[in-house]
Amino acid sequence: MTATATATATVEQAVAAAVAVARRHGLPVDDPALLSWGVNAVVHLRPAPVVARVAVYTPLLRPEIDRPFTREVALAAALTEAGAAVVPPTDLLPPGPHEHDGLTVSFWRHVDVSPDRPTAAQAGRSLAELHEVLDTLPPLWTGSPLDRPLEDLAVFVASGTRLGADRTLLGEVEELVTALRPRLAGPEMTLHGDTHPGNLLVTGDGLRWTDLEDTSRGPRHWDLASLRASARLDGRAALDAMPDPVGDAELAPFVWLRRLYAGAWWFVHAAREPADLPEARARLAAAVEEVHAGLA
Repeated sequence: MTATATATATVEQAVAAAVAVARRHGLPVDDPALLSWGVNAVVHLRPAPVVARVAVYTPLLRPEIDRPFTREVALAAALTEAGAAVVPPTDLLPPGPHEHDGLTVSFWRHVDVSPDRPTAAQAGRSLAELHEVLDTLPPLWTGSPLDRPLEDLAVFVASGTRLGADRTLLGEVEELVTALRPRLAGPEMTLHGDTHPGNLLVTGDGLRWTDLEDTSRGPRHWDLASLRASARLDGRAALDAMPDPVGDAELAPFVWLRRLYAGAWWFVHAAREPADLPEARARLAAAVEEVHAGLA
């Protein structure tokens, strides 16, 4: 199934794929419940304490979706083994990734999630604790620094017109990424990759990080920029709660890359919610303008 075809998968198809793979491995699933429907579908395979993640819209920027899903499972398993506060892969069936009917599926342990949200200070301290463990891990895959965001942006530049992006603006994104690359240097470590507070869950067992699909290796500044750029809390306060906060000037190139990256993913969101395409265009234009101004 091509990326375009995958993007037309329905809720029913995503749930069916998750259930089919689970049952194939002997997991009883009587009452599957959709927990969220975004660029991925998240399905609780009740009554089993297992959650499935199904790639539905992500292949629009990640046509080789098996690779980030494989990295995610490997990293979550390693972090769980090291005692980090993450949502672990399930041990009730092979966590995957698996393929069914053109859809890619992985399986995770179900955790009870509170509607509460972490404070800025909690998010910063929790990220610092996660980085302490991440920094001890050996490389779990081969790849160039920050290959995940840079490859996603390259796909967006090449195919973004099909998502409704302006061709001229895509050319500017390409030029800006090229200009930013030399500025994205620093000691390399394994990264979470997408550390906005929506991926930090409040559970009965405390805060737990989830959604490691964006992981890559590179400077920790990429994770810091993801938190700093969040509109869900005071990103500067979150970073200041860390033991060794990084100033905004040092972080700026990574924040600029994050703005472009978020702008690209808004078009994937708009593929699911076409009414939001004007918002996606406006956000990408604003990101390009911000990065131009910053580099100037």
